Amino acid sequence: MKTGLLAEVKALFIKELMLEWKQKYAFNSILVYMAATVFVCYLSFNLRLPDAITWNALFWIILLFAAINGVSKSFQQEREGRFLFYYQLASAEAIIISKILYNTFFLAIVAFTGLLVFSLVLGNPVQDQPLFLLNLFLGGLGFSSTLTMISGIAAKANNSGSLMAVMGLPVVLPLLLMLIKVSKNAMDGLARSASTDEIITITAIIAIVLAVSVMLFPYLWRS
Repeated sequence: MKTGLLAEVKALFIKELMLEWKQKYAFNSILVYMAATVFVCYLSFNLRLPDAITWNALFWIILLFAAINGVSKSFQQEREGRFLFYYQLASAEAIIISKILYNTFFLAIVAFTGLLVFSLVLGNPVQDQPLFLLNLFLGGLGFSSTLTMISGIAAKANNSGSLMAVMGLPVVLPLLLMLIKVSKNAMDGLARSASTDEIITITAIIAIVLAVSVMLFPYLWRS
């Protein structure tokens, strides 16, 4: 990145952090959602711990919808006047990069907090914790990069929340399936070489989405 672009990204990232710290709406609402969902799951299993396969599926389903709810507000909460202000203040590349970085940071906190809640209420059957945590970080980065761009497209379509869900799920689903597979390998304690292909594929998908977002968002922004 150029020095000017780095400065713009840093300023916009700090702005996002300050707004969230002031409002605390998105983070608190998602934490309540995750805690309530985990508790309902616990009651549904008659106060017993679920098996490893069910635990894995529930964890990623809850995390996916938490990501959709959190990242969907990336552009939808911005007013039209603020878009014009950003257009004069920073480049489109800096805006999309700062949004992706902030959402990655946000989802990382949500993911690790969710893992803590799951571990306290539903137990933690994971045997290879480092692999699971790496997969969790890649999942947050993948959800963030994909859903942030889709949120920008939805914002240009009159902030359609339904468009965000319709476009987001088909794009995220292949990534989600690989994340679930790597998590299952970590839970079973398999050799890490068994997850190498999936991790490389996940990383490649994230790299492609990031590159496409940076290249195409300026055209969307100017519209």
